[in-house]
Amino acid sequence: MTEHVSIETRDACVDFPIFDAKSRSLKKAFLGKAGGSIGRNNSDVVVVEALRDINLSLKEGDRIGLVGHNGAGKSTLLRLLSGIYEPTRGSASIRGRVAPVFDLGVGMDPEISGYENIIIRGLFLGQTRKQMLAKMDEIAEFTELGEYLSMPLRTYSTGMRVRVAMGVVTSIDPEILLLDEGIGAVDAEFMKKARVRLQALVERSGILVFASHSNEFLAQLCDTAMWIDHGRIRQQGGIEDVVRAYEGDDAADHVRHVIYELDREKSGLTASAERDARSDRSNERPVRTAAEAEAESA
Repeated sequence: MTEHVSIETRDACVDFPIFDAKSRSLKKAFLGKAGGSIGRNNSDVVVVEALRDINLSLKEGDRIGLVGHNGAGKSTLLRLLSGIYEPTRGSASIRGRVAPVFDLGVGMDPEISGYENIIIRGLFLGQTRKQMLAKMDEIAEFTELGEYLSMPLRTYSTGMRVRVAMGVVTSIDPEILLLDEGIGAVDAEFMKKARVRLQALVERSGILVFASHSNEFLAQLCDTAMWIDHGRIRQQGGIEDVVRAYEGDDAADHVRHVIYELDREKSGLTASAERDARSDRSNERPVRTAAEAEAESA
């Protein structure tokens, strides 16, 4: 792990210029997709302000969840933190190797096999060819694609491609993990298996930034939350408090219940381990010397 893994943004803004925005209908359509607000830059070009004045300070060990409606700016923020977007104004400083789990198709070639794409995708995420070859069998087993892995990626369905990409990205040890739950396109049974693997990935990562619509998954993986609305931070703090402000009391109560059950499960596991240790100690027979054994038999 790199020393001082961190994320720092100061008044970071991301604008998307619309150079041909003469009609109100075009601007309205673009705004609907981007979720920001319309303004003009210094060159009098119409822009959609996708992110405004984002201040974020994260260090190793932090786990933050992003909540907000579709188009609020969550995915734009993930792309800012990954380096895909640069701030139009303000600053963003990212220290550490980033593993983005949202653009799953990046670094994959439709004309080569699944096996070759596993290596290519791994290289894109900062791994070496030797590292990916060592993980190949384990990744192949996870994907459950069998002989398909020898075929060109263009013959795969969307769900099959997601399996390959998920297998690769969850095999690495990221310093900064940017996770978007909306990676779908796989069957429910496989997604359940993938979630277990994602949870292990999160535990190995230095920093997690997770955009999610699932409060349960948010409570399982994160320590804090941030509500983004129309490109701005509305609230940041404890998961229960942020979810209450965003979705109301019922959603917050569910989050509290999930956290309680997780804590109880962890406490139960700890207590069980302690009981097992005590049992092992009580079953241990004291080691006797030869003289003690002889005296006992006499």
